[in-house]
Amino acid sequence: MNAELLARFHGVIPAGGVGTRLWPLSRAAAPKFLHDLTGSGSTLIRATYERLIPLAGGNIMVVTGRAHRTAVLAQLPEVSDLDLVLEPEPKDSAAAIGLAAAILYRRNPETIMGSFAADQVIGPVEVFQDAVREAIHTAATGKIVTIGIRPTLPSTAFGYIRAGDRLEISGAPTARDVVEFVEKPDEDTARRYLADGGYLWNAGMFVAPVALMLEHLERSEPELYAGLMEIAAAWETPARDETMDRIWPTLPKTAIDYAVAEPAAAAGDVAVIPGVFNWDDVGDFAAIGRLNPASEETGVTVIGDVKRVYSDNATGVVVTDSKRVIALIGIHDVVVVDTPDALLVTTKEHAQSVKNTVDTLKKNGVMDVL
Repeated sequence: MNAELLARFHGVIPAGGVGTRLWPLSRAAAPKFLHDLTGSGSTLIRATYERLIPLAGGNIMVVTGRAHRTAVLAQLPEVSDLDLVLEPEPKDSAAAIGLAAAILYRRNPETIMGSFAADQVIGPVEVFQDAVREAIHTAATGKIVTIGIRPTLPSTAFGYIRAGDRLEISGAPTARDVVEFVEKPDEDTARRYLADGGYLWNAGMFVAPVALMLEHLERSEPELYAGLMEIAAAWETPARDETMDRIWPTLPKTAIDYAVAEPAAAAGDVAVIPGVFNWDDVGDFAAIGRLNPASEETGVTVIGDVKRVYSDNATGVVVTDSKRVIALIGIHDVVVVDTPDALLVTTKEHAQSVKNTVDTLKKNGVMDVL
């Protein structure tokens, strides 16, 4: 790959979102990206960072909440102070990714950024990196590029990207035009998308010239754009923290899809690289069962102390963060999550409903376990 082009590339890792469907393991103080959910010995955020090093070298920025500063730096000690963007409060993806784009633009307006969420499981890594290289070549022609995931089932949990004509771009043989982004579908629509073959899952991966990202942001969200540019102007000065504290709480809350991707697609400025790697956003405990094979001996997937989990004619997932012995007898597809102050018992089928429990606890003021 053209070395000059790669030198323009900067990785950005937005590390936000609590992952409420993974409660009580994932919480506000310890969100899912800080956990090893794949038994690999590496947390999700560390694995994301490692995937980007061969592409970006040390040019990687992390955007996360102030509360996670110590935990993130413990896992990513290489990240410099100026490349660690700490949000005083969550403001959704447009503010997080937009601020990274604004800071990088002030450093070098020619930068191409690649934004990849901290909580995704991807493999083989080389196939992912090849897709990103294609995306960088495509972005250099003046496109916002998303990496769409080939759907493996008719999922209703993701938005979709409708791919159009093939683009003739040197270094990016699979690049396609994007016709539109479509919202999370119902089951019948999702089946239709899968059968059609022209639809890809929107995994929220963007590779784009920072100037083009900001141009679309200014057009669709002028107030957000102005605030982010003001913070970026103060970023490498002593006024950084004061400016952040003053402006950030006033910024509108919106997703990058609405603020940038959808309007840019309507303007013909978006392309897609189909990702043919395995991808999982570890959205719930059923995903942990998919990503970690069950023990042949017990039939159960265990994250935590395997020696303390016993099973007799049982299957499912156990996540243990306590010293308690857990015995499963005659139950199938169960999910047990045991932490020192909260216990979850459900089934893989109902794993998505954990979010509702978190909402109810919040409503009832039971905040100490969230």
